[in-house]
Amino acid sequence: MKIVAVKTAVVEANYDYTFVRIYSDSGVYGTGECFFSPGLTAIIRDLSPVLIGKDPRHVERLTRELRRAASGAGAVAGYAHNAISGMEAALWDLVGKHYQVPIWQLLGGQFRDHIRLYADCHAGEGLESYGPALLPREPAWFLREQARKGAAEKSNSLTPEAYANHAMEVVARGFDFLKFDLDAIHGRPADILTRPLTSAELNLMTEVVAAVRQSVGRNVEIALDCHWRYNLTNALQIARVMEPFHIAWLEDALPPESVDGFRILRESTTVPICTGENLYLREGFKPLLEQYAVNIISLDIQKTGGLLEAKRIADLAALYEIPVAPHNISSPLGTVASCHVCSTLANFMVLEFHGQDVPFWDDLIIGPPKPLIRNGRIDVPTGPGLGVELNEPVAREFAKPGEGFFEG
Repeated sequence: MKIVAVKTAVVEANYDYTFVRIYSDSGVYGTGECFFSPGLTAIIRDLSPVLIGKDPRHVERLTRELRRAASGAGAVAGYAHNAISGMEAALWDLVGKHYQVPIWQLLGGQFRDHIRLYADCHAGEGLESYGPALLPREPAWFLREQARKGAAEKSNSLTPEAYANHAMEVVARGFDFLKFDLDAIHGRPADILTRPLTSAELNLMTEVVAAVRQSVGRNVEIALDCHWRYNLTNALQIARVMEPFHIAWLEDALPPESVDGFRILRESTTVPICTGENLYLREGFKPLLEQYAVNIISLDIQKTGGLLEAKRIADLAALYEIPVAPHNISSPLGTVASCHVCSTLANFMVLEFHGQDVPFWDDLIIGPPKPLIRNGRIDVPTGPGLGVELNEPVAREFAKPGEGFFEG
């Protein structure tokens, strides 16, 4: 069996859902999903010749060959690994279909057959769409949703009441674990790079989290995201005022490279500290783990080096008694791929769900019963490979202009 083609398709959702499909001469193909980045489909196109003519069953060897081919762009980090992660996932899907076994079986078997999710609720109002450079955009579906929700809801979205109401709505959908964007509470800062935190902003953060906790009670988990936008002094202030609210974790309060800062932060508060979505490969996580700098790691499986590499990172974290709560902003196809990995991990905690405000999210795959998420959980598919397929008519309807759709 040989690889004969590698093709891509992009859906313009809250982010770019970038799909890569690898075809074999046996007629079997596999589909994976990559974390967005500028120039992503061009990277895949440039790396594709590495795979052509090779046996797709040698997943680890091919993944290493892809990393070597991309090493000039960053040996242990960088955009190329976003592409390679999706390509590796597509190989696993192809191999699973060839042998008629699910990916979780190829990765060593399961610890669980359903996956708990937390709902990312953004700020008080969750509708958003960003391009590869994280600049806001307004595709047609976004404008329709915005019109349906109304301008009044958006204008009041950063108040404690809006956060509390949103929390109760998401709990009513069956979720018992929520995450909110803490840094968004005070809107766009005067200086986006240094992001100074004022006393008034800190007080508003406290009011918002207090309102959310009161609205959902003690039995619902609440996590808070800061998007790596604060310095150590401000991160310490935030963590300490959050201690009374029994927070599941404070995420990315510091820049991803600040290992010493994370260690000091973790040692200075009872709030669990979490990071990892911007790190790549085991090499990226090793310093954090060796220094016990965090309580939880949030690797992104569409970005960190592939499904097998994600499992290896989690197994490495397990040696330090650290659980994993993977970051996940992908389509349902990428989410299912993450579920396959999470089902094999002894130290799995919870997986992110970031698409509840995308009206067509659930329609992008075929295979499992709908809705895919029930009572805040996903049943891991048992069919071959991923056990799901991309719903191409729906994907084409929301395809990104200017990108091919499995062409060439």
